[in-house]
Amino acid sequence: MNTRSVLDLLHRDRAVYEITNGGGMVFKNPQKFVNQTVDLLVWNAAFGENAEVRSAARWIIRRAGLELGVIPASIQGLYDARGRKECGGFTVPALNVRGLSYDIARAVIRAALRLKAGAFIFELARSESNYTDQRPAEFVAVTVGAALREGFEGPLFIQGDHFQANAKKFAQDPESELQAIRDFCQECIAAGYYNIDIDTSTLVDLAKTGVREQQRVNFETSAKLAAYVRSIEPKGITVSLGGEIGEVGKQNSTVEELTTYMDAFLAALAKLSGRKKGLSKISVQTGTTHGGLVLPDGSIAQVAIDFATLRALSAVARDRYGMAGAVQHGASTLPADAFHKFVECEAAEVHLATEFQNLMYENPAFPPEVKEEIYRFLRRTFADERKPGDSDEQFIYKTRKKALGPFKKRLWELPADVRARIGQDLENKFAFLFERLHVPRTAELVRKTVAAVPVIPPVPPALSAALQKASGPR
Repeated sequence: MNTRSVLDLLHRDRAVYEITNGGGMVFKNPQKFVNQTVDLLVWNAAFGENAEVRSAARWIIRRAGLELGVIPASIQGLYDARGRKECGGFTVPALNVRGLSYDIARAVIRAALRLKAGAFIFELARSESNYTDQRPAEFVAVTVGAALREGFEGPLFIQGDHFQANAKKFAQDPESELQAIRDFCQECIAAGYYNIDIDTSTLVDLAKTGVREQQRVNFETSAKLAAYVRSIEPKGITVSLGGEIGEVGKQNSTVEELTTYMDAFLAALAKLSGRKKGLSKISVQTGTTHGGLVLPDGSIAQVAIDFATLRALSAVARDRYGMAGAVQHGASTLPADAFHKFVECEAAEVHLATEFQNLMYENPAFPPEVKEEIYRFLRRTFADERKPGDSDEQFIYKTRKKALGPFKKRLWELPADVRARIGQDLENKFAFLFERLHVPRTAELVRKTVAAVPVIPPVPPALSAALQKASGPR
C-alpha cells in the first residue's frame, strides 16, 4: 500500500490516469482507476509517510471525484424545497464516521446505492476530528474515495457537526475562541465541507431572567460565525448552516426559545452581512444525550424522547422561518422501533454516531486481543476521567471513542475478512436506518433540488513541483 514520494503517485498508473500541468486529470481507464488505484490513494491520504504525500493523495482523490461525478455539495437546495413544503415525509440521516472510516463509508454508500438514497450526510464534529485524528481534508478524501470505489455518482453531502464554543474558554477570551472556530470553518470549507452546524448552545445561560437574555450570547455568536461562513463560501455554493438552541443532554427546548433565537439571530445577521441566507435547520433538545446513558453493566438506559416537542419545533421552523425543520441529536442508541417517529414528526435531520462505533467494537469478528489492547490503553491513559462509582464497563464505554485516533492505523490494518464482516453488518444497519427514515428513492429528488457545483481545489505545492519535474524529458 505504501508509496515513497509524490512522484510515485504521479508515475504509478500512467496507463490509467495522468495529471496535467494545469491541474486537470485525464483518465485512460476510469474503471481500473476505481478498482485498483483508489484504495492506494485513500491509504496514502490517511497514512502517507509525510505531509506532501498525504496532501497529494487527497488532492488526486478529490479531483478525480469531480471528473467521475462524485461532487461534494451543499444540501441547501433540498432543505429550501422542504422549507417551501415541496417535499417531505423523510428525515435525513447524518452519519458520524469515527473509525475504520474507509470501510464504514463504503458500507454507507453500498446501502445508499442499493436503496437509491441520495438524502444522507457524512459528518464529523469538531471534537471528533481531533480525537479520531481525521483532519477535514483527510475525511473528505476518504468519503469521496469510498464513493468512487463503490460507483456512486451525484452530490455527496459532507458536514461539520457541532462547531462548538467551549464555554470556559469563551468566558476567558471570547475573541480567541471565536477565531479558533472561524479557522476551523475555513479549513473545512477549503476541504469540501459545504454543510456546517454552528453550535454555540453551550453559551446559553439559563440562570438569566427571560428567554432572550438566556439565549443572547448564543444568537449573537451564531450570527457572527454565520456571517463569517457566508464571507468565505465558494462561488456558486450556499453552505447549509444549522444553529442550536439547546445543548444536548440538558433541558428540553421550547417554541419560545426557538422563535426568540431565530428572530434575534436573523436581525443580528442582517446587521453583520446584509440580508444574506440564514439557517437551513435548527438543532433542539428533546431528551437525548450523546452516546446514551450508560448503566453500570455497560448497557444503555432507555431514553424518553419528547416527540410532541420535536414535532412542534419542526413545524415552527418550517412555517415561520422556511427552514427544513428541527434536528435531533444523540439518537443512534434508540430502540429500533423509535426511528420511524422522526419521520412522523417531520424532523429534518437526525444525527447518528455512537451505535456505529458500538457495532464495530462489539462485532463478533473484532479480534478480542486488539480490543483488550485498546481497553488497557484506555485504563492507563484516561484513568483521571473515571468518575467515582463508575464500573469498568461504564468507564470503557464512555472513553473508547478516544482510542480511535491512537489506534486508527491498527484498525485499518485489521484482516480483510474482519473488516468485510464489520462492513457488511454496518451496511445492513445503514440500510435499516435509511428504510425507517424514508430516504430510499431520494437520489432523484436530490439531483433535482441540489446544485452540484464542482469546486476545483488548488494543486498542493509539492504536487505542483512534481508535475513540473515530471513534464520534463521522460
